[in-house]
Amino acid sequence: MEQSRAAASELIDDDDLDDLEREFVGRVRGRVLEIGAGEGENFGALHVDVEWIGLEPDAERRAELATRAREWGHRAEPLDAMAESIPLPDRSVDAVVATWVLCSVADPAAALAEVRRVLVPGGRVVFIDHVVAPPRTVKRAVQRIATPFSARFCHGCHWDRDPARALADAGFVGDDVRPLRVRSMPFGPVPTLLFDGHAP
Repeated sequence: MEQSRAAASELIDDDDLDDLEREFVGRVRGRVLEIGAGEGENFGALHVDVEWIGLEPDAERRAELATRAREWGHRAEPLDAMAESIPLPDRSVDAVVATWVLCSVADPAAALAEVRRVLVPGGRVVFIDHVVAPPRTVKRAVQRIATPFSARFCHGCHWDRDPARALADAGFVGDDVRPLRVRSMPFGPVPTLLFDGHAP
């Protein structure tokens, strides 16, 4: 808790955020499911021993993801599925990674329930996402105004979601939770959450 409180006021830039993303993603081991894997931006951060499984519903991104997965030595074809309906058996993965995904899924609660289902007991989760700004701030007002447009034109992105609450409601336990502010213009820093935790 002390670490989280200290980090809450920390202001960082994009380079610092990139380093932290790589650190958090690099912690997972074993059979790892990456939901919303995009075009494979996290491959360079994954440990070499990871058995990677990717899930990406967007066909164009998934095609690029498949190519990059092969280049990085991952044999599994990316799954064509939504996070709310993961086509894997119960308790079949050791860890789940999602970077900039909870903002864009249609139903965060259903997606997180699926994550818990496919994780082994005690399995690790790493989530990184932007979060809703504090009430009665300019940033929050901007997020509320922008979200209908970003949800429609930016792969379903909702700027006004609270992933920390969603993770807690889903029952995940945080082991290293860092609420940060990332420098951005013109409306000021973007509230961001880095969550490394586990399923009970």
